[in-house]
Amino acid sequence: MLEAAADAAATLPNTVPHTVKARHEYRGMRTAEHYFEVPLDHFSGGTGETVTVFAREYVSAGHTEEEAAKLPWLLYLQGGPGGRGNRFPSLGGWSKAAARDFRILMLDQRGTGLSTPIDRNTLPLRGNETDQLEYLAHFRADSIVADAEAIRHALGSAPWTIYGQSYGGFCALSYLSFAPEGLRGALITGGLAPLHGPADRVYQATYRRVAARNAEYFKSYPEDRAAVTRIARHLRETEEHLPDGERLTVERFQMVGSFLGGNTRVDTLHHLLEDAFVATPGGERLSDAFLEQVRGIVTRAGNPLYALMHESIYGQGEATDWAALRVLQDFPEFRPDAAEPLLTGEMVYPWYFEQDAALRPLRNVAQLLAEKSDWKPLYDAGQLASNAVPVAAAVYSEDIYVDRDLSLETASAVRGLQVWETADFHHDGIADDGEGIFGRLLGMVRSVRI
Repeated sequence: MLEAAADAAATLPNTVPHTVKARHEYRGMRTAEHYFEVPLDHFSGGTGETVTVFAREYVSAGHTEEEAAKLPWLLYLQGGPGGRGNRFPSLGGWSKAAARDFRILMLDQRGTGLSTPIDRNTLPLRGNETDQLEYLAHFRADSIVADAEAIRHALGSAPWTIYGQSYGGFCALSYLSFAPEGLRGALITGGLAPLHGPADRVYQATYRRVAARNAEYFKSYPEDRAAVTRIARHLRETEEHLPDGERLTVERFQMVGSFLGGNTRVDTLHHLLEDAFVATPGGERLSDAFLEQVRGIVTRAGNPLYALMHESIYGQGEATDWAALRVLQDFPEFRPDAAEPLLTGEMVYPWYFEQDAALRPLRNVAQLLAEKSDWKPLYDAGQLASNAVPVAAAVYSEDIYVDRDLSLETASAVRGLQVWETADFHHDGIADDGEGIFGRLLGMVRSVRI
């Protein structure tokens, strides 16, 4: 099966239909909007149905157009799954650093953004839930990598450099596995995926790290331990509704723990909690300001593919079967009925598809995805062990989303991969010092010739 995937990637057509629909220049950069028509299924000969993949090119206006045309490409692979590419109002942080030496291509991975989208409105066009399941099987890292190689050929690019953040790093490992000939180098931040094993061991590790991060947070803001408990108790006793009309349950409220994955965002969590309660004629209620902020955190309307596909990114030949929910039984402090419940991280649970209006129509296909047991391998361990592409990865010691120990295990299995481990950042490190992190990793890649 691995050989078949690699052979299919190697026989991609030299070009796919490619259109540039608009160009703009503003705030020190030039952009171009690229649309590509790529096969839905790259691995059955690349014929038949196609999907649109969108990517936006960013170039520093400090380069003339002639100079820019000679720059090598840097493909950015966004986190997710289900996250569209960043929309830059101007170059800054890592993009400012990258634009000195590269033309940046910001990919909307298939199913996201302006690439043929997937949501509760579009997915039923595929037919029944079985048809939808078959369609969604083409939206994992192997297909994203095949898209990238088709796009590289369409652009006439030599092997390019890729920069993968979080899930983008998972995609980078698939790229190194199945299309290393397309790569000049790979930079990865917070995204070294486990290469084998069930999804359960991912959640065993991340639940422990999220619990530790809760403890660290409550040590910094001890009053917030009481605030979280008070809000949870209130939600058990009083029905509260978000501005979209959906009920706010304890388990949905726990999702504000997503802030714990950041350096600066963790302080934003404190500011959120301090807005929680107001006095009303009917007694104490959650404030409109609090409920509006929470609504934006707990809905998946903007990225439904994340909820649908999240556990499948760990599926390799076995069903994931709602791994986060099953492993939750070993960590009762995260249960919504716990006396002092902890805040959760990026786990996905089946109740998402009951309590979120954007996901409710997708609950049947979500169940089929959880039961699917014939996932293709996402990595080629043999190819990674003989890797000849320079790779550098930032591993964050206390990362609650991509476990440090599992990351180092993966790093040791990729020949020549250089690790920079740091405790100075959390999962969103590139939001804090993107320029410094990018520059360090790029220097590491440039310093080595395997």
